[in-house]
Amino acid sequence: MNNHREILSVRNVRCGFDKQQEELLVLDGVNVSLREGEIVGLLGRSGSGKSTLLRIIAGLIRPTGGEVDYCGTPVDGPAKGVAMVFQTFALFPWLTVLENVEAGLEALGIPADERRRRALAAIDLIGLDGFENAYPRELSGGMRQRVGFARALVVDPTLLLMDEPFSALDVLTAETLRTDLLDLWTDGKLPIKSVLIVTHNIEEAVFMCDRIVLLSSKPGRLIAEIKVPFPHPRNRLDPAFRQLVDDIYARMTARPVPTAAPKPSLEEGTALPPVSTNLLAGLAETLLAEPYNGKADLPEIARTLHLEVDDLFPVAEVLHHLQFADMSEGDITLTPAGRQFAEYDTQERKQLFAAHLLNHVPLARVIVDALHQHQGQNVPRSYFQDRLEKYLSESAEEETLDTVISWGRYAEIFSYNDQSEQFSLEDIAA
Repeated sequence: MNNHREILSVRNVRCGFDKQQEELLVLDGVNVSLREGEIVGLLGRSGSGKSTLLRIIAGLIRPTGGEVDYCGTPVDGPAKGVAMVFQTFALFPWLTVLENVEAGLEALGIPADERRRRALAAIDLIGLDGFENAYPRELSGGMRQRVGFARALVVDPTLLLMDEPFSALDVLTAETLRTDLLDLWTDGKLPIKSVLIVTHNIEEAVFMCDRIVLLSSKPGRLIAEIKVPFPHPRNRLDPAFRQLVDDIYARMTARPVPTAAPKPSLEEGTALPPVSTNLLAGLAETLLAEPYNGKADLPEIARTLHLEVDDLFPVAEVLHHLQFADMSEGDITLTPAGRQFAEYDTQERKQLFAAHLLNHVPLARVIVDALHQHQGQNVPRSYFQDRLEKYLSESAEEETLDTVISWGRYAEIFSYNDQSEQFSLEDIAA
């Protein structure tokens, strides 16, 4: 592979946004290269900046630092020869399949006859013969994403960027489309020279990619680059395949060794994921039951529960932050308190959750203390938004407050009126 020319070079890229004169980083010091003949995966959890990095490479976002070169030329706006497939299909609903595929060529000023020829060839290649005159509403999700692939391929790109292209599809449809695409790639039927795919699905990355670039979260930093040694086609049940998946899970759950005195696991300005108490209780109960008996391998339990990494990790990490579970080397283990949480009835579980919420989620304690200190024991949502503003983006502020409201209501430590946007201690039992 080393003798193949370099298609893409990302050097020390950083990206952030200003928040009260302080830059909040999304990406920091990221280096990635891509050579001809490679499929490379960008793998990371929510908040790792995967999609942001992809859009920087596509020329849709300017980084705040670093450089991106495509085929030896600095990226400054959308580059010729780079095509992108999105997660949400992004089709024009008023155009037919053929017209959707032709749309990019028309924007490039390609003559009508050539547009038609190339579009029909792309539709044939991607397996949509017979649906040229169908509208997106008439197609299944998998067929709509095939239109997205045809539209990307019709411009004969050198580099194909894919932003979680299979995540909106059901498991069977995603597997079929994934396999069909790989077959076309390995048979040399695609015009593209290299592929860069963003995913949060570890098995998908190992199944498709030659190399995997693993990013940490908040901000996104490169923490590992993993070579996948298996030839195509790959067998998911092969012990070596499963071991590599497990190893990557372990890397993604590994925590950095502290260089100073350890800090609390959460701080007031920490973003909270939108995890419901039902999911927390459900995972705790699953872990307690047979065959796990309180301890499970994360990849195994993800497969059992049919959960993606971005679905499972936030739930597991909240259990960890609440000290209901420990996570280490890809395993999750219930603590004694976690076992009680799984075993208790509704009211006992609520009381235990309330105690752990106040002890281990500082924002919950901040809200309750503010309510006790303010006259009338009412505090507007905007008060806490202002406190979070210097730490989080606007969307993260909203999500974090919505999450702590849900947890606080469940724990019965405060009330919240969505109409007046007021927190209060009214109707809360002493």
